[in-house]
Amino acid sequence: MKLAPEAHTSRPWRIHGIAHDFTLQDVWALPASGGPDDFPLLVEAVWSDGFPEDSSLPVRVLWAIRWKLGALLGWDEEKDGAGARFPSLEDRLPDDLRGRPTGPPPGKPFSVLYMTNDEWAAEMANRTVHSVMHLSWVPDGSGGHRGRMAVLVKPNGLLGTAYMAAIAPFRHLLVYPQLMRSWGRRWKELTASGR
Repeated sequence: MKLAPEAHTSRPWRIHGIAHDFTLQDVWALPASGGPDDFPLLVEAVWSDGFPEDSSLPVRVLWAIRWKLGALLGWDEEKDGAGARFPSLEDRLPDDLRGRPTGPPPGKPFSVLYMTNDEWAAEMANRTVHSVMHLSWVPDGSGGHRGRMAVLVKPNGLLGTAYMAAIAPFRHLLVYPQLMRSWGRRWKELTASGR
């Protein structure tokens, strides 16, 4: 379920100080709830679910089109990634977040930035945008916790701004709902296995 921006901005997340010049694009409640120590399991569920391969045909087609366009137009070349075209957010990490365990690695196109007991962040950059996926584990008011995802972006010029506007309907109507279903299935599998 899509949440109001305040669901992310009102919390004292470390990412606020690290990505202070990024715009909050989306905030979603994740289909995962559990105890205070279950956050690493959420991170594992998100990065081991098989998206987009196990998604609906429209989402797989959109994903394939995006990667094909990126290859044809040179959007995803290494020279345009974080640390190449502009500094990685890793350079902004405070000392206490450097060198910590980061959870399961998401692999390309994301690079893990850090993980705490209730917060995990990874960045992705290309010619269109520099973005951050932020996962968090929030108390639900009844002794449990619930997962959330925030997406923060910094468009790269007019191309990035136009790109974000063009993909907005696809993100909200197809991609995010499919992600939520996929992550929800994976969460149920992991928690049912007693992990």
